Amino acid sequence: MKYLSEYRDLTLVTELVEDIKAITTKSWTIMEVCGGQTHSLVKNGLLEMLPNEITMVHGPGCPVCVTPISIIDEAIMLSKKSEVILCSFGDMLRVPGSDKSLLEAKSEGADVRMVYSPLDAVRLAKDNPDREVVFFAVGFETTAPANALSVIQANKSRLKNYSILASHVLVPPAMEAILSDPETTVNAFLAAGHVCAIMGIDEYYPIAEKYKVPIVVTGFEPVDLLQGIYMTVKQLEVGESKVENQYARVVQREGNLLAKDVIDKVFEVSDRDWRGIGTIPSSGWEVSNRFQQYNARKKFHLQPIEVKENQNCMAGEIMKGKKKPFDCPLFGKACNPEHPQGAPMVSSEGSCAAYYHYSNSNNMVAENN
Repeated sequence: MKYLSEYRDLTLVTELVEDIKAITTKSWTIMEVCGGQTHSLVKNGLLEMLPNEITMVHGPGCPVCVTPISIIDEAIMLSKKSEVILCSFGDMLRVPGSDKSLLEAKSEGADVRMVYSPLDAVRLAKDNPDREVVFFAVGFETTAPANALSVIQANKSRLKNYSILASHVLVPPAMEAILSDPETTVNAFLAAGHVCAIMGIDEYYPIAEKYKVPIVVTGFEPVDLLQGIYMTVKQLEVGESKVENQYARVVQREGNLLAKDVIDKVFEVSDRDWRGIGTIPSSGWEVSNRFQQYNARKKFHLQPIEVKENQNCMAGEIMKGKKKPFDCPLFGKACNPEHPQGAPMVSSEGSCAAYYHYSNSNNMVAENN
């Protein structure tokens, strides 16, 4: 497939691995931000190809994984209301809340429906004028334009029975939270190409300057990732801390101006809780007052819910890059895709799921049981 197969070319992969080995003289820890990048690194065996001096750690780059238990509990609470149809993408249905998941709530009679687009939820609202349709709007900057458009479309259609439960999180504040942690070992970042395709790259210049870390915007295929790692190591070895764009075929410096305009119309920046990490200031988007009639929290007068994390789950330490999935005593045992204890094992982009399905570390865990 044009523009894809060449980024999976084994010859290029081999050459890039050798190039990385040739310039690496010190030990470096690099965090890839996106769960899609994590899956590509693990699935394609790239971690085993890299020199021992390079350690890749996996950041909080999966929006499903960082959605806090309290917001999942809000969604479950809404789904139990007789007048509500709760809509969500499929990967959110199995994420455990404090007591159960949305899928379990559905099995108990809640009207929970999987959709492929927020506009599907808008159509449901049109087709069910006697019901309240709530879309569980989860995601990083990448899904925000479509979710914002659903609000604009509902407003144009004068729908009064549609709202969204927003759980949007933003990447740059999370990177700053990681770098400001005194225990962090991260020397550089591979930034998520799809996020930058929407937002551009200007937000990363102040971070690179403040914390003196290279940030390389990177794609998702093996050649993309290895090129990104090469560019990162090249900077680290000479003491540079610049923002570079490996994913130039997709990402423009200014991002997608139309998408950003739609986001600005519907959302406003807010503090946000991150599962396993805690509250990060100005790291989320909430529905703005201009469209407050489409904010499910205000429509249903939801109050903040305080719940405790599963103390046995190491998801937070894993998403901060402090631990690997196989460091968790539950990994591959009590926690597996059939019986997940934490969101990183549920999500298709979760690092625990990636290691379980593709890494030799899972085989080692199995052999030791």
